[in-house]
Amino acid sequence: MQHEVAFFKPYPLKKGQKIRIDDSPLQGDWEVVDVTAFKVRIRCPITKKELTKDRFFFFTETKKDQWPNE
Repeated sequence: MQHEVAFFKPYPLKKGQKIRIDDSPLQGDWEVVDVTAFKVRIRCPITKKELTKDRFFFFTETKKDQWPNE
């Protein structure tokens, strides 16, 4: 039987990459500081606060935009 299935793939983050997180407690602009197979360290470009998190990023779109967005 066929069903509609949503497929998710982790985004291949790279050190130095500028990202924007939407719809999350971490929403806002971040820079990728370090990436391992299981963890990612990100830094806020405004406050310079760094966080290490499990890799949870999934790709939605790429577009030209102001960064950081204050």
